[in-house]
Amino acid sequence: MIRFAIALAVFSGAAEAQSVKLRGNEVEILLSGNTAIGMWEGHAYRQYYDADGTTIYAQEGSASLRGNWRVEGEEYQSIGIFDVDWEGRFVMEYAGQWFWVSKTIPPTPFEVVEGKKLFAE
Repeated sequence: MIRFAIALAVFSGAAEAQSVKLRGNEVEILLSGNTAIGMWEGHAYRQYYDADGTTIYAQEGSASLRGNWRVEGEEYQSIGIFDVDWEGRFVMEYAGQWFWVSKTIPPTPFEVVEGKKLFAE
């Protein structure tokens, strides 16, 4: 359902795979109420994005970290997990895969699953 809604918005008229930066409202639709799953600095993570603006970052075997998230313009931003100031990155889609992208990190792939799907603590 999530992928379908975003795919319609992103790919209307696209004939072949190309890198697409999601708009702010598309980032909100993708993340709100869902969990991102990926690798960060060599560790598997899951991060849940509540519609109320709170987020929970989890790594298996570790205590979860809590923070806040928002979308400003076209940029996803978070605070309180690893940073004391709002840190931003963009969400890109390429060939059916989501990527975090910023000036300071290389494109980092992740997937999105519906609902709150964190590791058991």
